[in-house]
Amino acid sequence: MEPDALAQTIADAYARRVTIPAPSSSDGSFDLGAAYATEAALVALRRAGGHKTVGLKVGFANKALWRVMKLETLVWAHMYDDTVRYGSGGAPTLSTASLISPKIEPEVVFKIARDSAIEPGVNPTTPAPAEVLAHVEWLAIGFEIIDCPYPDWKFQPADFVAAYGLHAALVIGKPLEVEAGTIPELVDQLSRFTVCLSRDGEVVAEGSGRNSLRSPALCLGELQAAIARQPGATPLAAGDLVSSGTLTESQPVAAGQSWRVEVEGIDLAPLTLTL
Repeated sequence: MEPDALAQTIADAYARRVTIPAPSSSDGSFDLGAAYATEAALVALRRAGGHKTVGLKVGFANKALWRVMKLETLVWAHMYDDTVRYGSGGAPTLSTASLISPKIEPEVVFKIARDSAIEPGVNPTTPAPAEVLAHVEWLAIGFEIIDCPYPDWKFQPADFVAAYGLHAALVIGKPLEVEAGTIPELVDQLSRFTVCLSRDGEVVAEGSGRNSLRSPALCLGELQAAIARQPGATPLAAGDLVSSGTLTESQPVAAGQSWRVEVEGIDLAPLTLTL
């Protein structure tokens, strides 16, 4: 199926809340190149509907999966102005009524500095964490809600990319500003901090920054390098948001639940989300 037609099929599946076969299950040639072409067609559809891209979400940010999934790097997809919101001003809520089979993931979110001189498309090698953070305005803990149009959540990386990277929503907590003098400490903290994920007051998962390529800062650097190596990919831009991969195992969610993520080892405020 051509990218435009597949993009429309995937968009329709989400809109109608139905599952469809994963593209790779019926087309053995469906690879990441075809997936990114489909993702670009989805971007065009969303923009035609009046929406803007606001950054990227990362997938497969765990190197242990790369050999199993036959990946050489992480993957990514766009986020949009109507899927991202800020929850630091109170007690955010999010409706799941339009979703198929949602799950929740706590992630570190970065904002690329608006006055940054970063040129992500120039250097195909992964920059060091301190170099990455020099181009970051702030970071925050966030909740990404993911949703899958494929039966039983079974898919390959190319299928993941082609379906918006499974991105449904992102709720961002209170930002922590990045200053030049704090970067060395942040580099250390981002590789060591831990998180605790609770549902209705009960701990359901624990994780750490190491689950995102050993550090979310390293994950952001790898994303920068991977984009540079991907033909036709649009580089990160000043002001972009990046959700840098889940810190715990994804958890299924349902309406009426209250989710909270608490962080130790770095000064990121906790975040609570009611569904």
